[in-house]
Amino acid sequence: MFTGAGREVAWGLLGGTVLDCVIPDPRTGHPVAAFGRAAGLVERRTWTDSRARGVAFTIVCVGAPVALAACADSVLPRGPARALVVAAATWAVLGSRSLRAEASALDILLADADLPAARLRLRNLVGRDPAGLDEAGIARAAVESVAENTCDAVVAPLLWGAVAGLPGLVGYRAVNTLDAMVGHHSPRYERFGWASARLDDGASYLPARVTAMLVAVAAPTVGGRPRTVLRIVRRDGRRHPSPNSGMSEAAFAGALGRRLGGRNVYGGRVEERPVLGDGPSVDVSDLSRAQRLCAAVSGGAAVAAFALALRGRR
Repeated sequence: MFTGAGREVAWGLLGGTVLDCVIPDPRTGHPVAAFGRAAGLVERRTWTDSRARGVAFTIVCVGAPVALAACADSVLPRGPARALVVAAATWAVLGSRSLRAEASALDILLADADLPAARLRLRNLVGRDPAGLDEAGIARAAVESVAENTCDAVVAPLLWGAVAGLPGLVGYRAVNTLDAMVGHHSPRYERFGWASARLDDGASYLPARVTAMLVAVAAPTVGGRPRTVLRIVRRDGRRHPSPNSGMSEAAFAGALGRRLGGRNVYGGRVEERPVLGDGPSVDVSDLSRAQRLCAAVSGGAAVAAFALALRGRR
């Protein structure tokens, strides 16, 4: 079975996806969290209001883990051992299970009408201020986060792993983590975080469009139609301020038959996001449908990455 690096990567990606489904993230000591703490320490010691300093920060924080992954990949023996390492790395960088678990927890809290607890729990998924959100607002924020992170935490790392193996898996997760840390618009990070944000835009550009296609294929699992998804993506995907998030959010809106977008509040700053999709607004019942759609897309992405890795070997 294991006669070349392409097959080892392919089986490792598939095995890691299965592990993500059955093994929950540890409460402490997760590799991605450890990277985030290390990057945060570097940021606190190097920050200045400078794009050049932000470029250097991004190069160091992405280059170091990619170099380590490349070195490990070069010394790993061919065979099952390499596939197991790729599987472990895939499990570490994927977030399908944890994403769906957070959405499920919110679903339960909203079903119990526990709005204070739901607003607090929502902070695990989104950066916006949940203080003034009602049930529908919490549900919309959660569905939008599931849509965006289905690309960032599932499809994109699998595709980068298929293309570049272990360094691709590690490198994409580093890039996306830095974007979440310093890539947002704020007085502190408008200049310093520019490089991290632009690098994430580039790394996620193709995966976001692949995510939209996979959502279209999976739309019947939640009562949607592939043609509707593709129509909504073509019409609304580029209206979002992010060049990538709009694709996955528009695709989810089309598959669910709901409208996403609207007013968001970030630390007192109000953003009016364009409306994506047709039909009624998101309600609490859509949380379970979004979870099913995320699971279906995750499976499709794993199969696509498996095939891509095998084809890359040839």
